[in-house]
Amino acid sequence: MDVIRKQGYLNTIISTVGMVIGYLNTVLVLPYFLADPDKVGLTRFLIAVSPVFAQFAALGFTNTSARYFPYFRDRDKQHNGFLFLMLTIPMLGFAVVTVLFLLLKPAVFDLYRVTSPLAVEYYYYIIPLSFFTLLFLLLDAYLRSLYKTIVQTFLQDFLVRILTMATAALFYWGFVDFQQFVILFIAANSCTAFICIIYLLWLRQFFVRPGRNMFQIVPIKEVVQYGLYAFLGNISGTIITFTDTAMIMAYNGLSDVAYYTTGYFITSAILVPYRSMNKILSPQVADLFKQQNFTALGKLYKNMTRVNLLIGLLLFLGIWCNVDNIFTLMPKEYSAGRYVILFMGIARIFELATGLNAMILVTSHKYRYDLILNILMVALVIVTNYLLIPPYGISGAAFASMLVFILINVFRVAFVGYFFKMQPFGWNSLLLLLIGGVAYLASWMLPQLPNLFLDIAVRSILITAVYGGFAIGLKVSPELNNGIQKTLLRFGLAKQG
Repeated sequence: MDVIRKQGYLNTIISTVGMVIGYLNTVLVLPYFLADPDKVGLTRFLIAVSPVFAQFAALGFTNTSARYFPYFRDRDKQHNGFLFLMLTIPMLGFAVVTVLFLLLKPAVFDLYRVTSPLAVEYYYYIIPLSFFTLLFLLLDAYLRSLYKTIVQTFLQDFLVRILTMATAALFYWGFVDFQQFVILFIAANSCTAFICIIYLLWLRQFFVRPGRNMFQIVPIKEVVQYGLYAFLGNISGTIITFTDTAMIMAYNGLSDVAYYTTGYFITSAILVPYRSMNKILSPQVADLFKQQNFTALGKLYKNMTRVNLLIGLLLFLGIWCNVDNIFTLMPKEYSAGRYVILFMGIARIFELATGLNAMILVTSHKYRYDLILNILMVALVIVTNYLLIPPYGISGAAFASMLVFILINVFRVAFVGYFFKMQPFGWNSLLLLLIGGVAYLASWMLPQLPNLFLDIAVRSILITAVYGGFAIGLKVSPELNNGIQKTLLRFGLAKQG
């Protein structure tokens, strides 16, 4: 737990700083520096497509690492060729997916030529970006299996966003044209894979030779079968984001993609603690399953849910109560994403409130059930988007995604409860929601202050004071109260006992 807590805190700090830079890019830098919403939409389209491409090529091997690496782990034997196995099959998958991608070109061109001509023009740029996205995903999964998460978090959440800001500035100041900007943008998102290789070499863990016994430790049929199931399950979350983007682009064009993905990204701050902790929790959950220690797993399930909901709900309140202030900072047309923030914010909170359910299902021998749920999720997103985007635009897409996320997570909680007799909820979960309601009411009663930045500061402080005060006073999270107590003891502001 100490390893989880230490790396979780560091990941959260890095991700939070990166989130601030990401907000600057999303709210100010890209909308103003690129000026044209279609150009902003293109960058979001590239970032939405490349993970889908990479996940299809990976064939689920990013999840295979978490489940099977504990059986291969042996540094003296170079982990029995695990990294070789993990890289080789996805690279073959990438070659196959690339061929299919090229064969689909005529259909894609016909679909987007009128509404999104920039997407057609930069179609081939998706291939190199997807390759390096795949390589990073595989190396990240391997490093997480080694309980190394800090460097990848720094690269993905901080460095890429700084480089994105720099490339946008070069375009704005006229040092590069738009095509050169796109090349630099792809390079900024690709450099993470090279740095991960250098990091593994420094750790002396870059073992790319095949192992003599790598097919005997775990039957290769089982590994591949699990990888395929995990691939079909893991791809769903990526496909949902891609489906929203692709369908909005087909109906309304890249400008609406810019507005939708801006609102979508703004709510991603809510998941910062959740994603930071999950980077180290995945191998921990795999180890607990290997040990058959379901008591510890159930405790971890409930504790992490409580911590993530505590922080995530505060972040959601900070965003939604300041939503008018956020859009005041942006070009006027971006306010079309207002209800995207509301609906996706609610979806994020529900995801936090249901905890590690997906990770537990995917890591367990019941992973096939998560596959079924993920296939259902993708189908529902396509159908609901088809019904809601034409009449309601990007707000309809967000509402559709919210409904689907809530429904699927209800099923996941039910499955985990049925199969493993554990669930993430406690009375403190309900109490946190009530405290959140009180903090929202306090913000609603505060009149709009004349100065924008003063209003943001005062409103945020008020929400934090009310929410934090009740959370500490009612002791809804032992982790929070214990952390405060330890901090006070460290600085001599409290007495032991």
